[in-house]
Order: sequence, then C-alpha cells, then structure tokens
Amino acid sequence: MGYNAPMKIDGQRRSENFQDRGTGRGGGGGGGGGAGPALLTFVVRRFGLPGVIVAGLGLLGIYFLAPDGIRQALFSAMLGDSPSGAGGGVAVPGDSACSASPANMSACDFSRAVLGSTEDVWAAQFGQGRLPSYGGAAPGAYPPPTLVVFSQSVSTGCGEASSDTGPFYCPADRNLYIDPTFYDVMARQLRAPGDFAQAYVLAHEVGHHVQNTIGAMRVAVPGESDSQTSVRVELQADCLAGVWGHSARSTLQVSDEDLAEATNAAHAIGDDTLGHRDEATFTHGSSEQRVRWFRRGFETGDARQCDTFSVRDHAQL
Repeated sequence: MGYNAPMKIDGQRRSENFQDRGTGRGGGGGGGGGAGPALLTFVVRRFGLPGVIVAGLGLLGIYFLAPDGIRQALFSAMLGDSPSGAGGGVAVPGDSACSASPANMSACDFSRAVLGSTEDVWAAQFGQGRLPSYGGAAPGAYPPPTLVVFSQSVSTGCGEASSDTGPFYCPADRNLYIDPTFYDVMARQLRAPGDFAQAYVLAHEVGHHVQNTIGAMRVAVPGESDSQTSVRVELQADCLAGVWGHSARSTLQVSDEDLAEATNAAHAIGDDTLGHRDEATFTHGSSEQRVRWFRRGFETGDARQCDTFSVRDHAQL
C-alpha cells in the first residue's frame, strides 16, 4: 500500500462476500430508506441531537469534528436487533467503484484480503466458543457479513448513505459499507496512514458484526446513560479488532510498525482527540481507552477478554 512496513497480503485469500455497488445506482440493500426513520428515532433517543446527522433518507451516522475542522463520519451506532440475511444488490456493468481509479482498485483488493482474514479468524473463534457470553443461545457457526463498496451514495437496510458517512456497519442487513476513497481520508485528513490502520477500521466494523451476532448490542447496563453504554460497545469493537490482529499477525506478517499504525488510528479517533471536552457526552471512548482496549485484544487474542460489559464501574473502562 505504499507505507514503510506493509502487511503481506499476497498469500491471503480474497473474500467472496463482496459487492461493488458503483456510484449509487446499485440496487437493493435490504429495503432502502424504509428503516431510516425508526433508526433515526432510536439514535436521537440514545445519543441526542448533538453529533447526529441524517444522511439522505435517514441513515444513522455518528459524526465527529476532526481536528482540522473537517467533519468525518467514522463509525455508525449499531445498537438493537437485526433480522438475519444479507442485503441485496449487484455491481452495475460499467459503473464500478473499484475500477474508478488504480487507487480504488488497490483499496478494494486490500479490503477483500482483510475481510477474508477476518472470516478465517472469527470462524475459528466461533468454532472454539471463544466468545463473551450474554445469556442467550450459543451463536453457532460464524455468519460472515458482506462488504459493500460504493462511491457517492448507497442504499442500505438502514437508509440512504453518502460517501461522507465513512465506513459503517448496518445491523438491519448485516453488511459493512465503505467508499474505497476513505483510506485516503484517513491518511490525509485524520492523519492515520498505513495499511494496518486501514485494516483496523475494517476489523472494528467486523467487530460490530460479531457483537450483533452474539447479542452484545442488546445488553442494558443499569444506571448508565445511553452514551456510556455506547462507549462500552465501541471499546469492545476495538478489542475485537485487536483479537483479529493477534490471530492474523503471523499470516499477514504484521510488524511492530504495523501495530503502531493501528494504535495511531485508534488514538486519532478518540472522542477527546476529535475535540470533545465533556466526558459525559463521549460515545466512542477516549483515545487512551481506545488504544488500551485494542491492545488488550491484540495482546491476548482472546475475545472473552473483550467483555467491556463486565466492568462494573464505567470509570474503570
């Protein structure tokens, strides 16, 4: 990818759970904007109006003010139940987000390699039962999500989204969504370059899919505000991304420099680094928390160590 200590993805299989929706004319997505109003109501109730922006017909995106004043959507709120099944949509001939440029083509190939690696890691973790338990039935085999790449706009089970939304996971269709140009946004505007930093972003969103599958998103913490519960969700996704990194370290030949790229990215998107001053309004956690929980997963390789909901005192997260 053009950085000093690149991951070795040449031998990594590419995931087949991949769709190229092109420039917003790809179909489907599990119902378009129909889920948008209900999800918007949920997020406004959980997070309040500050920081919530409606994209298109109502996709939920938690937006933060980047240090240089450029607002970037980083991660979606993904709390609540989701129906099973992947969203629809196929690539439109001649209208491909991946083939729009050599950089996009490289980003799409990289994303498929990382997604394939997450599938391998989580299939093994689910098969071994190495997961936090939230009182429900065992999740069984890992159901991999589909990664949808797009440019300009996309129709999803959570509503319409534009490229400004950034990477997100939609629980309604269990798809991941990303505009491949976001990797450049990370490097230039969020000052978080590097291929392992990019992989961390995808692994974090896959972490939300894991949470959705095992029921973590439905855990209620008595006495906590909705924002505090959201912090637990996001820190757990960071830790789960670290578990993937631990397991993939040997196959992708992740170096210490690669690890530094990921921790730099986790630090760059902490609530405090993004300009928030009131800790009571944090929804993703401080930079220190995000780095620490990512490293916890990376160092232990054990998803059971990622149970942020078992930490009784929110101040101890």
